[in-house]
Amino acid sequence: MDALETALDALAEQDAHDRTGPQLLEDVPDLLAVRNRLDAEIARRVRAADGKRAFAADGMATAQSWLRGHCRLSKAAASQVVRNGRALEQLPAVAGAHAAGQLTGDQVAVIGQITAPRYLRLIADQDGDLAGIAHELTSFGVTHKHDELGDLVKKFLDQLDADGPEPDPTEERFLTITRHADGSSTGRFHLDAVGTERVTAALESINQTHRPAGDERTVGQRQADAWVQLADIHLGCGTLPLLRTVKPQVAVNVDLEDLLDPTTGKAAARTGFGAVISAARARWMACDADITRIVLGPDGEPLDLGRTHRLVTPALRKAVIARDRTCVFTGCDAPHWWSEVHHLIHWTQGGDTSLANSGLLCERHHTEVHHGFTVTRDDTGRWHTHRPDGTEILVLRPPADDPDLARAG
Repeated sequence: MDALETALDALAEQDAHDRTGPQLLEDVPDLLAVRNRLDAEIARRVRAADGKRAFAADGMATAQSWLRGHCRLSKAAASQVVRNGRALEQLPAVAGAHAAGQLTGDQVAVIGQITAPRYLRLIADQDGDLAGIAHELTSFGVTHKHDELGDLVKKFLDQLDADGPEPDPTEERFLTITRHADGSSTGRFHLDAVGTERVTAALESINQTHRPAGDERTVGQRQADAWVQLADIHLGCGTLPLLRTVKPQVAVNVDLEDLLDPTTGKAAARTGFGAVISAARARWMACDADITRIVLGPDGEPLDLGRTHRLVTPALRKAVIARDRTCVFTGCDAPHWWSEVHHLIHWTQGGDTSLANSGLLCERHHTEVHHGFTVTRDDTGRWHTHRPDGTEILVLRPPADDPDLARAG
């Protein structure tokens, strides 16, 4: 690791502007080959750690959840690392090419589709040679574009299951939404023919009834507005399933001073899903909303219920959500609607039902803290998690020149 970091430091010290354009482009394939080799080693080590259930020592259920919480990977990236590790273990030809830098991690993910249990059974039933198939796909992948490799793998899988039953249309569906720093979102989706008809019919019903004279919106804008309106209708009618005994709703946390002060600028309020918005936008949303006052003190709603109540009240739960937002177990970012309010000092041990003695924990980690793990909140409001042996789970490694830097978690 030291030698690797030394080599990277040497590269970083080079001034790219001292090299010509062609020289810079010559470097890129070599650098990408090195990245491929690093990706191969990461996948291999994660796979080995997964086999040893090493992630359970930090209270995580899966390798994916550990990678998301401890290495800041996206869900898609973490899942690909784990899937690639499993595929490399089963496909030596792919593992060799990836370790040599000849295949990218994305290409490994494409070829790795043949290791899905369904396709492994089909290959075995048809007396196929898994190693030989992987070798041919690897040879093709190192000399062809990513999309061409994807087309070949899809063609192979279709032929492999040519006589199979009609696929379940729901297996084709997916919707991925990426949240951005300003709270906006973009995404991708795919629907089967029947699903497309249903969604189109619902959106079109709103499109056709909300087209005022002079409407200059594009088709895409009208579709997006109809989608938001569709959600608004169901939220307003209360027809959606409950989230932790609470009707799903758009939540906004904003200080009373900011809500009342018309001069307050941006970044004054936070939505329930984490977006930061202006006080002006919060005031706009408050025009047609229920407003709950949460006072963290002796006045207003009684957040400190002492020993008279064991169960968390709706008012206290709202206060805990406003403070914690997600599961507080180190390395976990489960949203509050997946989480329960946990007594830091258990009720049976004299702990009271209060904001100070409460913390959000998802179901898995609520179970973990009742089986040896502990979570505590220090005087600065920072959460800490300790394993049963007393060692603390740390997510972010502080810089070498600042060992006293505050730890995440």
